[in-house]
Amino acid sequence: MQSKDLLSIADLSSQDIQLLIDNAIEIKTEGWNSLLSEKTLVLLFEKPSLRTRVSFELAMTQLGGHALYLSPAEVGIGQRESVADVARVLSRYSNAIAARTFSHDTLQILAANSAVPVINALSDLEHPCQALADLLTIYENKKELEDLTIAYVGDGNNVAHSLMLAAALAGMNFRIASPAGYSVKDDLLHLAREYANDSKTDIFCTEDPTLAVSGADVVYTDTWISMGQEAEAENRRQIFAGYQVNGALLSLAKKDAILMHPLPAHRGEEVSADILDCPQSVVFTQAENRLHLQKAVLASMLGGLEIPLANY
Repeated sequence: MQSKDLLSIADLSSQDIQLLIDNAIEIKTEGWNSLLSEKTLVLLFEKPSLRTRVSFELAMTQLGGHALYLSPAEVGIGQRESVADVARVLSRYSNAIAARTFSHDTLQILAANSAVPVINALSDLEHPCQALADLLTIYENKKELEDLTIAYVGDGNNVAHSLMLAAALAGMNFRIASPAGYSVKDDLLHLAREYANDSKTDIFCTEDPTLAVSGADVVYTDTWISMGQEAEAENRRQIFAGYQVNGALLSLAKKDAILMHPLPAHRGEEVSADILDCPQSVVFTQAENRLHLQKAVLASMLGGLEIPLANY
């Protein structure tokens, strides 16, 4: 990796991404091992979680290490104690910190003051571990990444940012359909287009979901209302009403297209009631792959794993 931390997909190269996918596939096959014996990961969370907490804790356990979860009430990061001081203390106790924060700035302060790696377990700007698990899932289903097209329908949020950057680095075309004012941030779009220029791929932004989805290999959506946006819920439901992924929209993609969603899903809102259970859905494999990809990340950052596990 290009730095000690994983705060953004931009901390990775295209080669890093492919290596993490290769290692995750090997790790998924091999199962438990003791690669991270005597290593400890602190989970520092400002937001609740199902998949992120469970997958990181089990990843450390299955690699022979230990994970310690700290809830918002236990730390009061930035309130009871400064972010910088929390980082200095935790990095003397542990080998890595996985932080799930409201603000990306909090992650950057943690990383700047931590002597050990800091992993972005979700911020308001990016969700890199989710995007990497998504690429692993696509690779397993399509046996390749290059020249595939991902169509993302919905809010240009943290998941969309990381997925767009990861797709461009991996040589995939990325299309996003969002209402006016809800697309991805301009600076990250510019960076992704730089990556896409190098990989000779395309990034296309539109307000029309049908344009994004037509002929796509992957159809992806996420919640319209993220944590911290509850006060906007009814307004967002009205604005995004035409952006539901349903059978009619999915039928515009390629016949062998797969459907993805990072969960939690709100059936009847961003997805129709039964679409997540259709044959094209890989949503629950996608959730499982958070575990395997994060094992690969932890093995790389803490165990020096640079080649497929089977060669160890």
